[in-house]
Amino acid sequence: MRDYQSHGTTLARKHLRDWLILIFLIAMLSLLSTRPPFYRFVGKYMMNDLKYPHKPNTIPIWAIPVISVLCPVVIFLGFFVCRRDVYDLHHSILGLLFSVIITGIITDSIKNAVGRPRPDFFWRCFPDGKEVYDQVTGGVICHGITKVINDGHKSFLSGHTSYAFAGLGFVWLYLSGKIKAFDKRGHVSKLCIVFLPLLVASLVGISRVSDYRHHWQDVFVGGILGFIGAVFFYLQFFPLPNHSQGWRPYADYEMLENSRGGVIPTNAERQCNATSSSLPGEDSSTIDRLESGRMSISN
Repeated sequence: MRDYQSHGTTLARKHLRDWLILIFLIAMLSLLSTRPPFYRFVGKYMMNDLKYPHKPNTIPIWAIPVISVLCPVVIFLGFFVCRRDVYDLHHSILGLLFSVIITGIITDSIKNAVGRPRPDFFWRCFPDGKEVYDQVTGGVICHGITKVINDGHKSFLSGHTSYAFAGLGFVWLYLSGKIKAFDKRGHVSKLCIVFLPLLVASLVGISRVSDYRHHWQDVFVGGILGFIGAVFFYLQFFPLPNHSQGWRPYADYEMLENSRGGVIPTNAERQCNATSSSLPGEDSSTIDRLESGRMSISN
């Protein structure tokens, strides 16, 4: 327990700046989510494509943090219980949070700047069905609830989808590395496991179209943005999943380098190395060669 506490303290101190920046980004995201969007011109001739029913969300807003953050963290904790690698736990959580928060900031910034009306904008603007338009410009004169109308101008791009792919895309990469899904041994069963997060993220995006909250282009671009964010921040802490050492974070490499340089590893580090050597598809001789310097890390 003392080893884990010392490692946790060292990691927190080393990445203090990252956590402070993350807190600042969360505050920025909260501010952006409350800002009114750009009121894009909506004319009478445009309303034919914006008269879809105003339905409740199939996946409520509160469920998105659960899907994109809480569930992945539970998976990370499960691997921590098995491997006792505090580096892996810390970096996976930090990378996930940056992936989701940065994606959210980009998403909300674009939403507010573009101001594209949602497919159900008509019923947000005219909840009683009585249309009112400017006699000169032909633009809508909405008499609905201001908050609902503001949200009706936030169609592009889909926040549900970008958040889901930012979080679950990160999990897809994480699981692919941990179970060595791309080790060229042809175990298709592993692919069935690692593609589950992407399936869930896709279903989240599809629900936004079926709820008439987004156009298909909003969902498509949101999915791409979220997945790019997941890949970008995953690679800050982990190798590609198809790498021979793709199941371990870069921090493990540094720890092994320190041990080869004369720094005696702690009990937690020894236990982490011993547990790692028992993973499927890798024997203890590989780790022994890696730690003794006879095997290149870039192998």
